[in-house]
Amino acid sequence: MPEITAPLCLLFDSDGTLVDSEILLAEVMGETLPEFGLPFSAQQYMEEFRGVRFLDIVLTIEQRVTPLTDARRSELEALMRQRMEQRMTAELQPIAGIPEALATLRDFPKSVVSNGPLAKIRCAMAATGLAHHFGENLFSAYELQVWKPDPGLYLAAAEAMGYPAERCVVIDDAAVGVQAGLEAGMQVIHLNHFADQESTPDGAIGITHAQQLAELIPQMAEKLSITLSDAIL
Repeated sequence: MPEITAPLCLLFDSDGTLVDSEILLAEVMGETLPEFGLPFSAQQYMEEFRGVRFLDIVLTIEQRVTPLTDARRSELEALMRQRMEQRMTAELQPIAGIPEALATLRDFPKSVVSNGPLAKIRCAMAATGLAHHFGENLFSAYELQVWKPDPGLYLAAAEAMGYPAERCVVIDDAAVGVQAGLEAGMQVIHLNHFADQESTPDGAIGITHAQQLAELIPQMAEKLSITLSDAIL
């Protein structure tokens, strides 16, 4: 098990938290699903399905319209992934404030924990120049076969990083990720891009800009260190 080297371990979501990929994904899905007879729009993704596993989105739309065969569903996903990788490679940018925050938080162990495939995570980190902050600490739901809002994904990442849940901080923008972190018994920071429309759940800390992480996380670490010292005494 890895050695604990800092008071807190940081578990970052990818899409919408580290990288500004949500609108790209929304547009790609809005383009691709209708080609397979499933009416869908970019706005629909942003309003109803942000952060949700792709298969669950497709199955939900199928229930509302018409079912696809397994072969057509596989063809749909392959085309969507291909188009998304092309868009990410050409256009993807980090979320505003994330590069600066990660540089400030360089002494904290950190990982990427995403509902997306591992290849997508690697592409996102490479395209935005964030890969060096995380190394091989990349955890995909597709590899572990557990998807947010199930807390198992964040718990598996914490175990691999060598930290107990109570010493992990989840940073996530989507409701499914915030729920997963809270149910995992972790501290949760909700990067709320739509604060005028969405509320931060009880138990999570809401912020509206990634630059706030640089100040907030050291404060959380200091508070935890004091608590641990008091417990020893």
